[in-house]
Amino acid sequence: MIVPFGLVVFHKAGEKRKEEEMIELEGPLGKSDVVNHELVSIERELCALRKNGSIDSFGLYLYGLVLKQKGSDNLARTVLVESVNSYPWNWSAWSELQSLCTTAETLNSLNLNNHWMKDFFLANAYQELRMHSESLVKYENLQGTFSFSNYIQAQIAKAQYSLREFEQVEVIFEELLRNDPYRIEDMDMYSNVLYAKECFSALSYLAHRVFLTDKYRPESCCIIGNYYSLKGQHEKSVMYFRRALKLNKNYLSAWTLMGHEYVEMKNTPAAVDAYRRAVDINPCDYRAWYGLGQAYEMMGMPFYALHYFKKSVFLQPSDSRLWIAMAQCFETEQLHMLEEAIKCYRRAANCNDREAIALHQLAKLHAELGRSEEAAFYYKKDLEIMEAEEREGPNLVEALMFLARYYKAQKRFEDAEVYCTRLLDYSGPEKETAKSLLRGIRYEMDVEHLPP
Repeated sequence: MIVPFGLVVFHKAGEKRKEEEMIELEGPLGKSDVVNHELVSIERELCALRKNGSIDSFGLYLYGLVLKQKGSDNLARTVLVESVNSYPWNWSAWSELQSLCTTAETLNSLNLNNHWMKDFFLANAYQELRMHSESLVKYENLQGTFSFSNYIQAQIAKAQYSLREFEQVEVIFEELLRNDPYRIEDMDMYSNVLYAKECFSALSYLAHRVFLTDKYRPESCCIIGNYYSLKGQHEKSVMYFRRALKLNKNYLSAWTLMGHEYVEMKNTPAAVDAYRRAVDINPCDYRAWYGLGQAYEMMGMPFYALHYFKKSVFLQPSDSRLWIAMAQCFETEQLHMLEEAIKCYRRAANCNDREAIALHQLAKLHAELGRSEEAAFYYKKDLEIMEAEEREGPNLVEALMFLARYYKAQKRFEDAEVYCTRLLDYSGPEKETAKSLLRGIRYEMDVEHLPP
């Protein structure tokens, strides 16, 4: 038997009234605890239909949705599994089921029939559970079957974005735009990549393109917001993120990005509010937790900041930036937990620290703690990376200076001389220090060669 159409209508009507009440109470972007008053009666009828065995897969989907809205997550999962096993092509049912799988254990416990839709579901669920490598493997396998699917390509890009493989992500999105020039779905993620790489012209072109295609899409507003943010026009950026939220108040990226803008504008209360709205929508959004940490750090509240950084790093342990933020929090005057900071910097160094902060800080902290050997080890590693990347700057000078002094103290004069000689190429006070060190080295070498 097909689920009575009246129940669907009642549910929709209840949702509409709920939305209206929320707007009346809190405004279009406000928070509210308003509920759909039709849920109880709908649940009662659907429960009876399920017990009688006179309910179809769509009725089960509606029943699962109602149970989820009422907070009966376990039964909702069971009912939604029945729905997708009965009719596997209802992606809405899969999506609701995925939102109820908050752990890998819960996901693995589902008794799902084998079907290619199950593979799509698992790939998406892995992504939400931050199992990005597993998600990537699933989507790449699916691409073998659906080789011309733009959706799968976009999901592969999303997985690689989470793995911070920005070069590959950029290539995929460029190809997507060639195949579908009017595509807007997922393009806000592409704009995040262009923003991170500071590609002004490419981001400007993308913003112009989506504006002409459909400016009344949350994705379009976020892309334009990113463009203005990169230009340093934070007020305009906030305006577009707010516009995105007027179009979809649950658009997670807009809340998080707006929080970032408020941080840039030093408006910490507004930033905290935006980030809290983001974690209300998705408690697994590590960027929002990270943003909260930043905001509380700005307010000089490192204990609160540390709490939020820990949450973010738990959700995304492969992101070096989060470990660095937590380490810097441990370094603050109020905490001054240098050993903990060292542990965090080590984790950051092992997580492909693109900004090359961790090694330098490890060297400095070990030097501060009087561990010259460890400091020399990290300065040397940092120096090797800077040389490989042909980077100049104060960190390079600092590393050369420390290593020159360290090897002089160790009486490894030849090594010390190499670093001192390199410092002579600089014109600042380090040049004079290097000259002084060289004189000292040569004097000590001469003394060593004097007959007893």
